[in-house]
Amino acid sequence: MKVISTVAELRSTIGDLRRQGRTIGLVPTMGALHAGHLSLIEKARTDCDIVVTSIFVNPTQFNNPEDLRTYPRTVEADCASLEKSGVDFAFIPTVEEMYPEPDTRQFNLGPVAEVMEGPMRPGHFNGVAQVVSKLFSFVNPHKAYFGEKDYQQIAVIRRMVEIEGFDIEIVACPIVREPDGLAMSSRNVRLTPDQRAIAPSIHRVLIQSLEQARGQSVAEVESFVTRAINSIDGLEVEYFTIVDSLSMQPLTQWADAKSGTAVGCVTVYCGEVRLIDNITYAL
Repeated sequence: MKVISTVAELRSTIGDLRRQGRTIGLVPTMGALHAGHLSLIEKARTDCDIVVTSIFVNPTQFNNPEDLRTYPRTVEADCASLEKSGVDFAFIPTVEEMYPEPDTRQFNLGPVAEVMEGPMRPGHFNGVAQVVSKLFSFVNPHKAYFGEKDYQQIAVIRRMVEIEGFDIEIVACPIVREPDGLAMSSRNVRLTPDQRAIAPSIHRVLIQSLEQARGQSVAEVESFVTRAINSIDGLEVEYFTIVDSLSMQPLTQWADAKSGTAVGCVTVYCGEVRLIDNITYAL
């Protein structure tokens, strides 16, 4: 595996390989890698000749300075994991390399970015669009891989690809969970032992809501999930919203899901750690 730290070397190296007819897969990450990230890399290795993984904690997508400060950074261990996973190139730039000058671009991301995480984290999705569009322009991959834990983010990135006219396939990969059901996240390392013990309750309640959905309205299921999670000492729901799986628009009744599937997206505070998860309701 080769580590690249400059945009110029990345463009040149990957551009040469693309011109040779090699298929390029990109896995963007913010580091603190876990099995969820590695599953994206495994999928990219299956699909593509060359796999590029980026590690960059992007400041423009953090609306909370404390969250940016405390985000785990484990570059040495990450590089060992990437090499073991068969990654060809690790792109690990500095903030100055990614943003030699302030990125003032504002993306018209539309309705997919105006619900759930949109109002809760102002500017977050615009920052995501900024950094991912930069990575796409530097690498020019055939395919890019993202985990479905960040379900709304995938819809936002697809919208950004449409706006910018990138010829890139966005590959959404299933959530990878711990044996007790907790969705893998780099933020999980910040949980205390007591918090780690209760965090899997989020997924357990979501699973229970599948049965509720068979005979209850959207509003009733939303109420059930919110009440059930909030009843667990140490957990507090920020939002639980059931949306159309493609448009990300909240549903008032199941029949409104034009895509044929609905997704329940939840954000829960476990102490000061913000955890997200989701579940799909097949209609």
